[in-house]
Amino acid sequence: MSMSTTAEVGGGSGQLSDKQRRILAYLIEHADDQTYFKSRLIGDKLGLSPKEVGTNMRSLQDGEFAIDIEKWGYSSSTTWMVTQ
Repeated sequence: MSMSTTAEVGGGSGQLSDKQRRILAYLIEHADDQTYFKSRLIGDKLGLSPKEVGTNMRSLQDGEFAIDIEKWGYSSSTTWMVTQ
């Protein structure tokens, strides 16, 4: 994780749980390369279940972070559109 990513995740995210911080850092780090993320695949990378990812993504949608998160679709796992 780069210093800028750490600052973006840390800034204004004092209310986030450890899982939420990990998910947010992953999304910020990878959003330049990818726009759509499946809960199942995020969970695989972070050692979380798809349900844990989905529950925490909903909380991240309401925050003011360096990215916007929108629930996009569902097919074998919820898909999230992430934009910077």
